[in-house]
Amino acid sequence: MLIDHYEQLEALGLNLFFAGVFLLIGLSIKDVLKQGKVPPFGRFVVWLVLFLGCAGFIAKGLIQMFWEGSGLS
Repeated sequence: MLIDHYEQLEALGLNLFFAGVFLLIGLSIKDVLKQGKVPPFGRFVVWLVLFLGCAGFIAKGLIQMFWEGSGLS
């Protein structure tokens, strides 16, 4: 069973790893913004950039999933 689903387990593990990395990055940025007393507009810009990075990663995964499902790749 494990050898049959190796690629799926690998993809799931990699996605969970990246989700954990994004979480740790978010916690680090929150701490730095809090200790640095950054103004609200600066905080908004930082969180927007972090969100767009996460959204791009998710969009890449969805596009890849749709392309592989339709046989393009």
